[in-house]
Amino acid sequence: MEMEAEKIAGGVILRPLAPDDAFTLASAYRRNRKHLEPWEPVRPDSFFTAEGQAERIDGLLRQAAEGAVMPWVFEAPDGRIVGAITLSGISRGPFCSSYLGYWVAADQQNRGLASAAVEQVCRTARDGMGLHRIEASTLTENTGSQRVLQKCGFEPIGLAPNYLHINGKWRDCRLFQRVLHDHAPMP
Repeated sequence: MEMEAEKIAGGVILRPLAPDDAFTLASAYRRNRKHLEPWEPVRPDSFFTAEGQAERIDGLLRQAAEGAVMPWVFEAPDGRIVGAITLSGISRGPFCSSYLGYWVAADQQNRGLASAAVEQVCRTARDGMGLHRIEASTLTENTGSQRVLQKCGFEPIGLAPNYLHINGKWRDCRLFQRVLHDHAPMP
């Protein structure tokens, strides 16, 4: 089930990632490189190029076709990509779960984009994909993202020491989950 494009806040559209997003996505990552650096893994220089993003997008869309991920981007009215949100590690069967990750451009912070996108993705995961729960993690000091998750109904479920290799070192993370429904898994 693919989510349709939808306006989420301030004229920004949340839409599925597309093959022709490579140039615009690379530009977004270059503009936000310093802003995202504390929260992401160390990226090779090729990640910030259109060619690198084309290769990455191709891989994500192959995984999406297999049902393992669902990637979306935030598109501003002027056509710029100003963020992204992805469900990854999608699992079916008795687990019916996935992991959530997202980022919002530095110049788009505090406009409700992350909260609106997280809510829409949770609705899609529940109603269109039949997922039971979504898990998310934040670095312990990322209080902004923790507020977004809690505002969207995610509950803290623990602390994971040395959980992710971010910005060149293993980092502790706070884990959150949102239970979407209590129905039996879809066949």
